[in-house]
Amino acid sequence: MKLSRASVGAGLLFVILAGVGVPSVQGPQPQAQAQNLGQRVVMGSVVDANSASVAGATVFLRNSKTKSIRSYTSSKEGRFRFAQVNMAEDFDLWAEKDGRKSAVKTVSSWDARKEFETELKLK
Repeated sequence: MKLSRASVGAGLLFVILAGVGVPSVQGPQPQAQAQNLGQRVVMGSVVDANSASVAGATVFLRNSKTKSIRSYTSSKEGRFRFAQVNMAEDFDLWAEKDGRKSAVKTVSSWDARKEFETELKLK
């Protein structure tokens, strides 16, 4: 069987288009950072200056970039919990009640913990 130049050329073109033996021209693909994948839970307790639990305090979780705010009212034990907090974003966290406010804490995207627990002390 005799092959013509046209049929050999078409065969080579098929091999090249199929990607056999041809290095990728797309370049390196971006790698996801392991610490920024998924969701986390932000939880803790609200206490007064004497470290007693504070029921009914409003706890705020503000996205540092978008400025959107979620809030939670602390339980009778002073506990709060925010589920499904994006680990790839930074958040500010603080509590308020009766004109008293806690210091603002940062929940950082660099923190790889799936559960972020803290105490918010009202001043």
